[in-house]
Order: sequence, then C-alpha cells, then structure tokens
Amino acid sequence: MSRADRIQAFEKRAKDQILILDGAMGTQIQDLKLDEDGYRGARFAEWGVSIKGNNDILNLTAPESVKAIHRAYFEAGADIVETNTFSATSIAQADYEMQALAPEIAREGARLARAAADDVAAETGIERGVAGAIGPTNKTLSISPDVNDPGHRDVNFDTVRAAYYEQAEAMSPYIDFFLIETIFDTLNAKAAIKALLDLQAASGEVVPIMISGTITDRSGRTLSGQTAEAFWYSVRHARPWAIGLNCALGADEMRPYIAEISRVADTRIIAYPNAGLPNDMGEYDETPDQTAAHVGEWASSGLVNILGGCCGTTPDHIRAIAAAAKSAKPRHPAERKRAMRLAGLEPFELAS
Repeated sequence: MSRADRIQAFEKRAKDQILILDGAMGTQIQDLKLDEDGYRGARFAEWGVSIKGNNDILNLTAPESVKAIHRAYFEAGADIVETNTFSATSIAQADYEMQALAPEIAREGARLARAAADDVAAETGIERGVAGAIGPTNKTLSISPDVNDPGHRDVNFDTVRAAYYEQAEAMSPYIDFFLIETIFDTLNAKAAIKALLDLQAASGEVVPIMISGTITDRSGRTLSGQTAEAFWYSVRHARPWAIGLNCALGADEMRPYIAEISRVADTRIIAYPNAGLPNDMGEYDETPDQTAAHVGEWASSGLVNILGGCCGTTPDHIRAIAAAAKSAKPRHPAERKRAMRLAGLEPFELAS
C-alpha cells in the first residue's frame, strides 16, 4: 500500500476510533542494559568519544533490537509507532561527534519502523503507521544559554531549519506522518515546520504533520513561556493533522492543558503523557492500569483523537491504554470548527 493510501486509511479510521500511539522508546532501550560496547557495536568500536546513551545510534549498531521494540508496541495495540530518531539531527548528534552520521541515523530509524509496520500489517491485514519523530534538539532559539548575555544564542534559525530539513528528507521515504514533538521552544518548532514545508515544496508531496508541545511544570507553560492555548495559536498556521502535548507531566497533571488545547484547536488532539512523575531515583512508578484510568477518562470525555505514552511507559501501558480507549468515540474537530464559525471566527481547514 502506498503512503497516500495509508494516510487515507488513517483519515477514515480517525473518524470512528481513537488511534493509539506507541510508548517510550528510551524506557525499552534501558531495559536492554547495553554498556558502551553495546552502543558502539563493531562499526564504532574505535570511536573517539563515549556514545553510551546515544539511543539513536542503535539504528545502526543494534537494528534488530530497535525493530523488535517497534513490533512489541504494535502487538500491544499501537496503530502508529514513532521512529527512533528523537535526536537524529546534526545539532544533537554533535554531542557524540556524529553529526555527519545524522542523515543515515534518521534514514535507518525510519526504515526499521516501516519494516516493523509492514511486517505486522502483512500478518494482520490491518495497516500500521509510522510517525517520523523530530525532537527539539539540545539547543534553544528563544532563550540564551548564558545568563550574562541575554542576546546570545548557540544556533540561529537557519541552522536549525537546515538540520531539520536534512533529518526530514532522510526519513521521508518510509514514514506516514512527521511528528514534531516534546517542544519546549516554539521557535524551534517553527524552524521544524519551515523545514517540512520547504521539503513539501521541493518534493511536491504532502506528508501530514503532527505537533506536540511540552508543558514543563505546573505553571502550565512551555519553557519558552507559552500557555497551551498560546502554543496552539503559534503553530496553527502549519495546519497540523494533530496537535497536543507529551512528556514532562503525568496524565493527572497534564489533563487541564489537554482540555485547554481541545477547547480551542480545530484539528485532532494527540496526547501521550509520562507514566506519572519520576520518583527520587528518576524512575516512573505509575502502573499501566493507573495511566490507562487517567487517559481513558480523557477519551470518554471527548478530549482526544490519539493516545499514547511517553517516558516510563511500556508495551503493557499501551495495551492498557488501547483497552481503555476502545469503546470511546474520538473528538470531532468539525464540531469545534462549527463553534468557531458561529463565534465569527474562520478556522483553518484540516490538512489532508
């Protein structure tokens, strides 16, 4: 099935059911208990700096393990998995002196996810989707890293846009959606949006964009200072296929901000919280049933269209979330669009 056909199939399914996203990739990689040699593999055995913790390099050094994680999430009930490419940009890979490898890492991450999706689709007769994960990078365009020089930036907009373009172009042949995620700085997100629109113009092919921000604490704002509502209005020009939040908060703490976006957005709502808040050891204690109880209420309240999990979540969490959302009806963006028109506002049309 072609990408266009898969997207059309997901458009149809999204009208009648809540779609299920996967859970945390990092949590599953931690369970592999890889040491430095495990990350390096044979190819990077003599690499000059430590690369332990560079989860994306496993696309090259442990591809079967990455593919198996994707498959485990599909088998748990995920309709869509994210590629293992959260840090597959030249900017983020510079921490490991691997910036030149970023396109290969991105391409292989997308290829592995596509292979897992196609395998499961062939076995079940139900198409599975792949979202090309685009993380925020480890640099910020809105905030100075130097408290003594508020105007200083480590990168500029054009550099960030170029890094995102390179990543997106590498992933494009294998994915069904782009997912700009864990956004703490909306200006970084705008650089990613610009890159995707530029790629769309160059290729002539429209790939739906999903966008997910991060409310960093109980202040209800992103790190760059925006409320959930302001975040939506800052990125709605991209006409995203879905908009929402992930990471930083557990489901209990995230709910009011998902409700806030659901109230104003005229597109689908995506949400994938952490498995609660981390404990003193930085670990997540919320059980699958506890997480599912929270997000199941979101589903029954008509707040969401796509549900999954972020840090600390596992295939068991996704299995429980899928069961909790199974009988719920998805939120209908058309109802929000009608309300906006009645209020004298003109919403964007949904991207297709």
